[in-house]
Amino acid sequence: MNKASKIYGGLAALLLLGGITAQAGRSNGVLAKQADTVKVEKEFTAPEASVIDEVIWVVGDEPILKSDVESMRMQGLQEGVRWGDNPDCAIPEQIAVQKLFLHQAAIDSIEVTESLVASRVDQQLNFWINTAGSREKLEEYRGQTISQIRDELHDNIKNQMIIKEMRDKITEKVSVTPADVRRYFKDLPADSIPYVPTKVEVQILVRKPRIPLEEINRVKNQLREFTDRVNKGETSFSTLARLYSEDTQSARQGGELGFQGRGILDPAFANVAFNLTDPKKISKIVESEFGYHIIQLIDKRGDKINCRHILLTPKVSDEAIDESKLRLDSICMDIRDKKFSFETACEYLSEDKDTRGNHGLMAYSDEQRGIITSQFEMKDLPTEVAAVIDTMKVGEISAPFKMINKRGKTVVAVAKLKSRVDGHRATITEDFQVMQDVVKGKQQAEVLEKWINDKIKHTYVRMNDRYKDCKYQYSGWIK
Repeated sequence: MNKASKIYGGLAALLLLGGITAQAGRSNGVLAKQADTVKVEKEFTAPEASVIDEVIWVVGDEPILKSDVESMRMQGLQEGVRWGDNPDCAIPEQIAVQKLFLHQAAIDSIEVTESLVASRVDQQLNFWINTAGSREKLEEYRGQTISQIRDELHDNIKNQMIIKEMRDKITEKVSVTPADVRRYFKDLPADSIPYVPTKVEVQILVRKPRIPLEEINRVKNQLREFTDRVNKGETSFSTLARLYSEDTQSARQGGELGFQGRGILDPAFANVAFNLTDPKKISKIVESEFGYHIIQLIDKRGDKINCRHILLTPKVSDEAIDESKLRLDSICMDIRDKKFSFETACEYLSEDKDTRGNHGLMAYSDEQRGIITSQFEMKDLPTEVAAVIDTMKVGEISAPFKMINKRGKTVVAVAKLKSRVDGHRATITEDFQVMQDVVKGKQQAEVLEKWINDKIKHTYVRMNDRYKDCKYQYSGWIK
């Protein structure tokens, strides 16, 4: 439901169900003077449980609907959010605070790009589809079509992104000095100091087991067979994708990827997909980093494309894996004999393009802090790597092991533990950044609280009487 229809629905509920005083004897808009001859209906207020939807707060010119509160309550239950002793008061206040940020963002002309919003929407929608098991199950669970879910997600995610930009602008001048950090933590009890989990740096040298031409031809022939069956009308592309595609995420949706920009897709895949023009035709076989594909166009919208695909990956034999392990054993022996270093071996012999240019050093994208770092918590490492380096000493090189890389392919690797910092309570000398982030977060919270309290004083707020007895986090809501 879009914003306008929500507002209309809420106002209609107020008019129809919130209490109407019927006045008789009105002629041409003027009440009759003979009050004793006029029958005035008694004001009637519908029970709250019978109200379908209503405006319960107004902040500035933004209404908060009862349905908005229920929607946030349900979302909180799904995500494990705790609203304190009285959710009926805490949730409307939380929404009201968001309205304050959005109102100021509009004044300050803060915007976010539509392409970034669409990308976040696709990520969230795909996550929900995977969680539900299929598009159909998600639609059944939410009682909405995928298009309706997407539209609702679009507005919510866009608002969240604008709110973040507004919060960042309000707190952009907050800075923390080393003296501030020392002063804050000076008298804190030990159990209040942040605990820093174990962090490691890992280098990895990867070899790809060789796949014989016969296996590649087997995969291509199977894809050609799929194309023939669809062209002859024996079955549909989506049915074959569900049954055979090795991209398990899209297979549940009949191979459908959803609308994607060219930059998100594998270059070889994108070059073919974006050149498709006829939804009835199937592409030639495409080789990408993930394997071999055939593609069917669904729709194009501007610079985005929605298509189906079937992915098949040539199988790696045990013999090929053993050969790669022997090759890595030989390389590691030369490293131990000091013929060359592990770093040099990674640069010239590793077949992992993500790490070989950095001497094998693995990198982790810390989305919370918005940085890329070489330091991993154990839980963030690939499972196979974490299992190998867990008991290793710094500088030690592992035995060769098999793993599935992030592109879904079977590879063989050896790992070197470059550094390890065991879990501990943060110290200024070792963990200044962690402690600085704590202090900065506290100061930012204080700046935001001051801004919110001041903004409330200068913003029109109206709420239903039943919300006026609440104990709110911020003062000034009740005018």
